[in-house]
Amino acid sequence: DPRDNIFIECEAKGNPTPTFSWTRNGKFFNVAKDPRVTMRHWSGTLVVDFRSGGRPEDYEGEYQCFSRNDYGTAISNKIFLHVSKSPLWPKENLDIQEVHEGASLILACNPPPGLPPPAIFWMSSSMEPIHQDKRVSQGQNGDLYFSNVMQQDALTDYSCNARFAFTHTIQQKNPYTLKVLTTRGIAERQPSFMYPLGSSSSQMVLRGEDLLLECIASGVPTPDIMWHKKGGDLPSGRIKLENFNKALHIANISEEDSGEYFCLASNKVGISRHSILVKVKASPYWLDEPENLILAPGEDGRLLCRANGNPKPSIQWLVNGELLESSAPNPSREVNGDTVMFRDIQSGSSGVYQCNASNEHGYLLANAFVSVLDVVPRILAPRNQLIKVIQNNRTLLDCPFFGSPIPTLRWFKNGQGSTLHGGNYKAHENGTLEIIRARKEDQGTYTCVATNLLGKAQNQVRLEIKDPTRIIEGPKDAIPKKGSTIHLVCQTRHDPTLRLTVTWLKDDIPVYFGNRMKKEEDGLTIHGVSEKDQGYYTCVASTELDKDTARAHLTVLGKETYILHIVLLIARPERPRDLELTDLAERSVRLTWIPGDDNNSPITDYIVEFEEDKFQPGTWHNHSRYPGNVNSAILRLAPYVNYQFRVIAVNDVGSSYPSLPSERYHTNGARPEFNPSGVKGSGTAKNNMVISWTPLNATQVYGPNLKYIVKWRRRDTRESWNNRTVRGDVSQYTVAPTPIYTPYEIKVQALNDYGIAMEPDIVIGYSGEDLPSTPRYFRIRQPNLETVTLEWEHPEHPNGILIGYTLRYQAFNGSKTGRTMVEVFSSNETKFLLQRTDPISRYKFNLRGRTQIGEGEPATGESPIPLNEAYTRNQGDIATQGWFIGLMCAIALLVLILLIVCFIKRSRGGKYPVRANKDVPLDPDDQKVDNGSFDYSDEDNKPLQGSQTSLDGTIKQQESDDSLVDYGEGGEGQFNEDGSFIGQYTVKKDKEETEGNESSEATSPVNAIYSLA
Repeated sequence: DPRDNIFIECEAKGNPTPTFSWTRNGKFFNVAKDPRVTMRHWSGTLVVDFRSGGRPEDYEGEYQCFSRNDYGTAISNKIFLHVSKSPLWPKENLDIQEVHEGASLILACNPPPGLPPPAIFWMSSSMEPIHQDKRVSQGQNGDLYFSNVMQQDALTDYSCNARFAFTHTIQQKNPYTLKVLTTRGIAERQPSFMYPLGSSSSQMVLRGEDLLLECIASGVPTPDIMWHKKGGDLPSGRIKLENFNKALHIANISEEDSGEYFCLASNKVGISRHSILVKVKASPYWLDEPENLILAPGEDGRLLCRANGNPKPSIQWLVNGELLESSAPNPSREVNGDTVMFRDIQSGSSGVYQCNASNEHGYLLANAFVSVLDVVPRILAPRNQLIKVIQNNRTLLDCPFFGSPIPTLRWFKNGQGSTLHGGNYKAHENGTLEIIRARKEDQGTYTCVATNLLGKAQNQVRLEIKDPTRIIEGPKDAIPKKGSTIHLVCQTRHDPTLRLTVTWLKDDIPVYFGNRMKKEEDGLTIHGVSEKDQGYYTCVASTELDKDTARAHLTVLGKETYILHIVLLIARPERPRDLELTDLAERSVRLTWIPGDDNNSPITDYIVEFEEDKFQPGTWHNHSRYPGNVNSAILRLAPYVNYQFRVIAVNDVGSSYPSLPSERYHTNGARPEFNPSGVKGSGTAKNNMVISWTPLNATQVYGPNLKYIVKWRRRDTRESWNNRTVRGDVSQYTVAPTPIYTPYEIKVQALNDYGIAMEPDIVIGYSGEDLPSTPRYFRIRQPNLETVTLEWEHPEHPNGILIGYTLRYQAFNGSKTGRTMVEVFSSNETKFLLQRTDPISRYKFNLRGRTQIGEGEPATGESPIPLNEAYTRNQGDIATQGWFIGLMCAIALLVLILLIVCFIKRSRGGKYPVRANKDVPLDPDDQKVDNGSFDYSDEDNKPLQGSQTSLDGTIKQQESDDSLVDYGEGGEGQFNEDGSFIGQYTVKKDKEETEGNESSEATSPVNAIYSLA
């Protein structure tokens, strides 16, 4: 806030006390020369005071703090100082927004840039909030989106407001005014995306940040938005749908969240889809942060600086704030990437080393102090401590130490004997001696001795073992009558050197002692019992080291509760107590307990539960179950578990409350005996394979620093195993890039600080699937007019598990098409028989293979043209076609007209000149023939008899005596201009006379017409 003073903090500690200095924009910042700037005493914190004037903008820039003493220089991260700004909105005149009812609309906000960016909200000019719903809503960019405009939207105006948090100001834009043009009926529209535009987009997000995806669509009716992730589910537990499902918010993004997301906008008209490719990058994050290193002259050591990120960060080393390359040479120092090695280090090599891991998205900076010292061992704990512990409890004797070279530390008991380690004792590297189970014989004086080349130091600790506090007889459930006296027993046993305190609680509240309630040496007495005395009474016996409790329920019996008394005679058992661990061994322990009251229902079972404090502290797990007639059991244990036990009693009524927990027992570690279960490999994208497994549980870890070695290689190849080691709290690893749907051999092996588990079994996994290629040998046959047969074979490249085929087909006849039909087949079906609905239509086919990713490339084709069958069928049906009947009628009418014309011509009679073609004498009957002319008689005008027209248009003669053609010599007759027939004739013979000679027959009119041609 520009109205406040500026504080830039920088704190450091060291011996000698460090001094501080600053750089601004990479140059030394002289604090003493600026009267407004001061540095706090014994601190590096800068204070810029504006009470006497000055502009905060003058102090914007990049600051870095340096802290120095005789042993080195530490530096801070870079600090960027910016002054919050709230610029005014540029003046603009906004035209009236004219829009048709039902159309989409975007009102742009375009707020002035501020630091940090302002919060945007829309109001009317009368300061009324704009109502938002799935039709009208504000986008993340501040614009106001109308999926479809309605007449009611013109009832107000719209003003964008920007609130600048740091300056506590609000800027308002000139309001928009809407004019909605009404139309007769609003046409329904399929959804289309207003933001983002197009069918696909991409978005980059950094690991650990939150991802916000947004899809806003227009349409009538208003579309609904749904979100999906291709090839998988949306991350559960980290997603939140906002802004009426138009925004998808995913918290704490990781690399596994990368991939293709898509939003579906749907209404009753249709569906639109927009795909968003999410790319997850990462600023650097630590794998191994460098730690302080203390070395003695001549020792070896190393600083390790490992970081990861996307892209992979580069590592840069500095010493005392100066690049290592430009610092003074040091022959004992060697830099190898992310490691600085020190060999035979010498005095004077102390310093503060900085590791800078950076990529394009950010950087990490860590300081590590390398100290080269010659220091005699020192014990840092108070001298001659007295420690009191309860018998059988785990005990820790502390002996913190320091020295250079690092001393070795040993423990002795009572000033004699060998070093204490192993069995009931465990010595830790930090100097602590752990007594796994304190026994009476462990009481005594313990001495820790720290030794190095320069000398030694020692300290003593006195250990006293005390008896546990126990309630040997506790209160019992009782049902006294109202007005009677009841005594609740509480007899205890404790260590006589410890002071015992006994207290009573009623329903977990301290009891007030008075005339009616009296505390006695062996219990609690209640005189004149009343209804208010009913409840749970707890006796608590405690010392400074431990305590024990026992509880009973008091039921006050009146006349009205007699039946209840009978029911309460049988109840759940009281909880077991006084748990004790004995016979401690590497993999077993004996647990003993004292049974509680069975409340008149025999105890049938005891359930032993355990809790450990490393992986699931506070969670109790079932360990074993034992018969109700035992109160001791040998428990089998796993390595490297800090056990605590409790016991539950069971009878026919139910289970008791759990007993109070036992003391803890920590087993020693060992190498793992189990490997993770449920190992599998599958792809979430076409170019990766995610190897996942079920991690080991708390009783399978067996040692500290659990890790998993993930190994993989392509199956049926001779390539070597690839491997990565991941932390024990990780349950999957992504291999990328990989070829599409390739089988891999996978192994996941557990290891800890004690060793590695046995060789795991090999599991076969597959990298990600893709769309299949075209089905092969797609054949379409039509054996007859009723069916079409389709056959195909599997795609050459399934690119995954082929789950089936989708066939789409459509009938068509010329330019007319039917609706598309869909058939779905399983992966082992490669044939389809289609029953045709009509003999004329053909079919278009589209066949695609399917994997889990979707449908692949299509194989297409059309049904063949059935030429022979179609021709035969058409011939059989042609006589029934309307066009054919009409044609035949027209031909018949034309023939009739020609016949009429021919008869009219013949009916004229007359004489026709003829040429004799044959020297045939005339019969006496032919006297009418003279001077080359011929006279027709009326007999010749008889109608033709016995003639009929065949289907091919010819006229066949039946019983005709003569023909015009028979009179000629093969020449073609012709009509002359007056319609008379000109031709050459022979003399007509009677049928009886000419039989056996050249035949004569009447000329058909149709034949005459043919002769004209």
